[in-house]
Amino acid sequence: MNIAIIGYGKMGRAIEALALQQGHTIALRVDNKAELDAAAAELAAADVAVEFTMPAAAVGNLMACFEAGVPVVCGTTGWYDRYEAVADACRKANGALLAATNFSIGMNIMFALNRRLADLMRGRGYEPSVAEVHHVHKLDAPSGTAITLRSQMAQGLQLDDEQAIPIASSRIGEVPGTHTVTYTSAIDTITLTHEAHSRQGLAQGALAAACFLAGRHGIFTMDDLLGLDPSGNRNL
Repeated sequence: MNIAIIGYGKMGRAIEALALQQGHTIALRVDNKAELDAAAAELAAADVAVEFTMPAAAVGNLMACFEAGVPVVCGTTGWYDRYEAVADACRKANGALLAATNFSIGMNIMFALNRRLADLMRGRGYEPSVAEVHHVHKLDAPSGTAITLRSQMAQGLQLDDEQAIPIASSRIGEVPGTHTVTYTSAIDTITLTHEAHSRQGLAQGALAAACFLAGRHGIFTMDDLLGLDPSGNRNL
């Protein structure tokens, strides 16, 4: 598989190293839209693109992939207020998009558990909250992953305002990422935690998503990749 890497930072390099190790080739490596525009031919020759950049750049990069006819996996967060417009553009171009706030397989299993737990906790008098810790270089706070967890909880708990669920964000050293969901009552506390040990899990998941998306058309999620339905059950 020939992969275009859009965003050649720590994640881009981690994905590149893993891709090369697995025998894939790299069509191009770019860091910004100007470089991407200058590499239009290389982009069009790619089987799939992987985009990890900045919120302000993500939408333009995705549109460029749709125009080039290249399926794109997007790990950038902070642009989801424009998700519907991007998804519509993808459909009109007969393109392919798989965007996720977190590509770790373990984290996506936690998402499934989080959805189920929220359903079970509805109406039981517990106070829900989310906490997340990341490295000091992470720009968005709260993280996209924490926002996803909160949104899932609000849906399961049938809350009208997901903002009622607090998110505590910390930026410490080089912590890859820890996310904790907590339900607290006067008599006990229930917690669900995912702790990443490195970026390797994110790179593995992103590369798996790229392999899944190549040759497809449409809008996909990590649930499609993992064979999970929205209730968290595995489709066997």
